[in-house]
Amino acid sequence: MCNLAYWTTTGLLSLFLVLSSYSYVFSPSTIGGIRDLGFPDHFRWQLAILKLAAALIILLPSLPWTLKEWSYAGISFFLITALVAHVAHKDSIIISIILVLLLLTNMASYALAKVLL
Repeated sequence: MCNLAYWTTTGLLSLFLVLSSYSYVFSPSTIGGIRDLGFPDHFRWQLAILKLAAALIILLPSLPWTLKEWSYAGISFFLITALVAHVAHKDSIIISIILVLLLLTNMASYALAKVLL
């Protein structure tokens, strides 16, 4: 049961990270939204690369635990920063709810990984 919960939370989190990374590079509305939040363009590229790297790191079970912990921490930092930016920008509450749910998913994946890996 824990194994299924781990792979479900980790898979959902990784899917979000990969799709988000893709949108940061190819979606004009996402690119514009990041600019509207006040972030420089080079930051968008950094986030796209780091999100993709984090998704791969948390998915591959054979990688060192310390690397996974740093990835989970980075994902948490990103989600909290995104939440603060969207609240400050007075964006839809739906975005905030999604970010909180993703943060909880990240925490669940981390906790389950700690038990299973």
